[in-house]
Amino acid sequence: MQISYTCSHCDQAVSAPLTEATQELPCPHCGAVLETPRGAVSADNLHRCVVCPSEELYARKDFSQRLGVGIVVVGIVLSTITWYYHQIYLTYGIFFGTALIDFVLWLVMGNVLQCYRCQAQYRGVAGLDDHGGFDLETHEKHRQQLARLAEAQAVPK
Repeated sequence: MQISYTCSHCDQAVSAPLTEATQELPCPHCGAVLETPRGAVSADNLHRCVVCPSEELYARKDFSQRLGVGIVVVGIVLSTITWYYHQIYLTYGIFFGTALIDFVLWLVMGNVLQCYRCQAQYRGVAGLDDHGGFDLETHEKHRQQLARLAEAQAVPK
């Protein structure tokens, strides 16, 4: 299993192997050590996030959302240009080509397990389906909690 997370001390991206025997994860940038909680990992299965105390994880495709949106935007721009020049078949070809690219990427790309709270990503986890997909209500709960915490820290006392 592989973990990717942001170090809480230096805000750098860290990627490291994670097994049941792993007790700590050192940051290669600043040397800070993250102690892994007991019982979080067992036999390539993840029960809770190792970086934060959250037990709420979700499975998603291991693909850059920015790249996906970029593909769709390029398809829209190109189809708008061809529509302007009354090239109807080329316009629909671009639409279907964009959809085909999206479908092929969906088939080819693997899944990743991600934490709602700290956005840590886990690859190579057995039992991804046990965690379920993205839930907007859970995401919003963690987003609001983070916003309230930032607001509380910004208010001078």
